[in-house]
Amino acid sequence: MNAHDWFVENRTAFVGGGLDADEHRSFLEHLDRCPECARAVATLDRELAWLPMGVAPVAPRPGFSRTVLERVLHGRRGWRGRVGAIAAAAALLLAVGVWGVGRQERAALRADLAAAEQRYAALQDTLSIIQGAGRIIHARIAMQQYQGAMLIFDDPVTHRWNVVVHGLPEAPAGEVYQLWFVTETGLRRAAEVRCDGKRPAFVTLEMPDAATRILGAVLTMEAESALTTDAPQGMRLANVEL
Repeated sequence: MNAHDWFVENRTAFVGGGLDADEHRSFLEHLDRCPECARAVATLDRELAWLPMGVAPVAPRPGFSRTVLERVLHGRRGWRGRVGAIAAAAALLLAVGVWGVGRQERAALRADLAAAEQRYAALQDTLSIIQGAGRIIHARIAMQQYQGAMLIFDDPVTHRWNVVVHGLPEAPAGEVYQLWFVTETGLRRAAEVRCDGKRPAFVTLEMPDAATRILGAVLTMEAESALTTDAPQGMRLANVEL
């Protein structure tokens, strides 16, 4: 094996960036003096240029790349055979990566679509209650420097309420806004209302049961530790009667 044989054997490594800095520099100097190697390297560049390496692949499992390359390269001799083998192996690895990316993107799109469908269904449901409301009840709320209000859209057909609370700040740490039904037998816990001081809070409520007569509603500020109690313990902010 003479000195030129080393350059012949390492043409593929040069094109693929597999030489260290000193070897790469020596190879560049050799190309200036050797038309044969210069033509071979140019051919290698053209044969490998088709690989669409711009796609960011998903990393294969550990050892997968080495296994594929070893199996494809096994038994090959000569630089032309190695180029074809490396191209085939690279295409296979890229296909695995693109397939993985595609699966992830499809799963993300399905999740986004399902969430959008849920939001759309909720908006439709809210709008149907507001449009079909048999009565609308309004109550003003004064809380320190805040001036808010509570609106109740009562739908007698679906036996549901759509409650809108606006103008209230976020509940202090350790406390929550709690809505209660006023019934003939007393107050019954309805739902927690999450206010943030920026946007109205919406709550859709099912009535306790068809036989229970609802007389009104109460909004209170309750301590989180009292959420298991059957009656309000905190400050009353709004009270509406039907």
